[in-house]
Amino acid sequence: MKWTEDELRLALALYCQLPFGKMHSRNKEIVKLAEKIGRTPSAVAMKLVNFASLDPEIVNSGRTGLGNASSMDRQVWANFQNNWDSEISKAADELGIISETPLSAVEEEEIPLPVDTTRKTEIEVRKKQYIFRRMVLSSYAGTCCISGLSEPRLLIASHIVPWKDNTENRLNPKNGLCLSVLHDKAFDRGLITVLPDFTIAVSSQISKLQNDTFIQETLVSCHGTKIMMPEKFHPDPVLLAWHSQNVFLK
Repeated sequence: MKWTEDELRLALALYCQLPFGKMHSRNKEIVKLAEKIGRTPSAVAMKLVNFASLDPEIVNSGRTGLGNASSMDRQVWANFQNNWDSEISKAADELGIISETPLSAVEEEEIPLPVDTTRKTEIEVRKKQYIFRRMVLSSYAGTCCISGLSEPRLLIASHIVPWKDNTENRLNPKNGLCLSVLHDKAFDRGLITVLPDFTIAVSSQISKLQNDTFIQETLVSCHGTKIMMPEKFHPDPVLLAWHSQNVFLK
C-alpha cells in the first residue's frame, strides 16, 4: 500500500528524533507510529531507513540506508529542510511524543520571553524546545560534542544562532550543538565558538587566565581541536560563521 504524504511526514518527524541505531521494529516509538497509521513496525522501520538514504551525513559515513526512496519521500524531506518550524512541530504533536513528557521536566537552555507572554505561548515555546532537544541529542548520540560527557541531565541542545535572532532556524537541527552545561554557557556568552570548519576557538578573555587550572583544562585545552561530529544533521557552516562573527569575543 502506497504511503500517503501525511504518513511520510510522521515517519520523517520520528526519523529526526531517533538515533540511527534505534531505527528498528522493536523500538516502542516505531511500534506506536505503526499502530497509529495501520502499518507494521517493520514497514515503519524500513521507511525510516529509506529516509536515511536521503540524509547526506548518513550516506557520507558509509551507511547508505535502504535506498529506493520515492519521489514523495524526497518531496517530504525537502519540505522539512525548507520549513522546520511548522513541519516538525506539527508532526511531533500528531505523534503524541510531547504529551508523554511533562514540559516541566524538559532540561533546556533558557529562552527569554516578553513579560506579557501568555501561558499558551510559553507552553508552545517549551514544546518546540523539547522537539529541538530530541533532534539534537539524537544526532549527537547523547554526547557533548566538545567534552564527550554523556549524562543527559548535564546536556543542552544549544542553538548556534539564538532563538531570538533567527525565527527560521529555531527548530532546524543543523542550528544545534549538543553541549555540556558548562560548554553551553561558554558558547552562549561568546567565550568559545565553533568555526565553519568545525574547529573550536577559545576567546582570549579566558585563554589568558593561566592561573585558573579548571578553565585551562575544560575550555582552553579545546582550542584548535575539532568537535565530535553528529551522525545526522551536521551543524550548518553558515550558522557557525554567524556565531563566530556576532557572538564570539575574540
